[in-house]
Amino acid sequence: MKKLTSLLAALMLVPLSAMADADPRALIVVTSHSVMGDTDKPTGLWLSEMTHPHHELTTAGIEVELASIDGGAAPIDPWSLEGDDPINAAFLASPETRRLLDNTAKLADIDPADYDAILFAGGHGTVWDFPDSPAIEKIGSAIYAQGGYVAAVCHGPTALLNLRDEQGNLLIDGKRVAGFSNAEEAEVGLTEVVPYLLQDALTAGGALYQEGEMFQPFVVQDGRLITGQNPQSATELGKTLAQALNSEA
Repeated sequence: MKKLTSLLAALMLVPLSAMADADPRALIVVTSHSVMGDTDKPTGLWLSEMTHPHHELTTAGIEVELASIDGGAAPIDPWSLEGDDPINAAFLASPETRRLLDNTAKLADIDPADYDAILFAGGHGTVWDFPDSPAIEKIGSAIYAQGGYVAAVCHGPTALLNLRDEQGNLLIDGKRVAGFSNAEEAEVGLTEVVPYLLQDALTAGGALYQEGEMFQPFVVQDGRLITGQNPQSATELGKTLAQALNSEA
């Protein structure tokens, strides 16, 4: 009886979160912005930058949820639907996964304590609604501060521009970071459309910008910060994050 009492007393001191399922959980954040600046051209999420990391994470046994700035249905850049992409097709064809994209949680309603990682998917829409989002600054900084991973791909690193560490310093300051390059922005003809160039903005924030070949996979990990340069980097980014999370599980 004495041993049983001691065991019960010890269990009462264990946080409920530690007694729950310890499998890693990740949150993917997508844009809610659907128009390209002052033009009438549609934009939004570059679909593969969400579906490919989602595929890698879930295949690795990691639970994934989706959120956006405004919540609800996330806009998809129509150009990202071009071409033959089996992972995109499977995600959109499955009612279970398509529902995630059509009913994203509002980021401001998210409890960062529920997640071990946050991943910011790209698409040109992020250039407008990610950097100045109080929810991104709050949730992203909190997940990093509690020992979680922060990942971003292509234009997703716009979310990093105002994230800060526990000392109040910009999270990217002094860290190796990748993101859509000036050369790639020029190649797609949007240098004069976007309000700023991501490469320049990251560098201005103190990041040690890393650049790979145009439109080739390129992922950089600096501690618990993982970034990818372009859409072609989405799969490798997902694999890198999955490996990091499972190595600590």
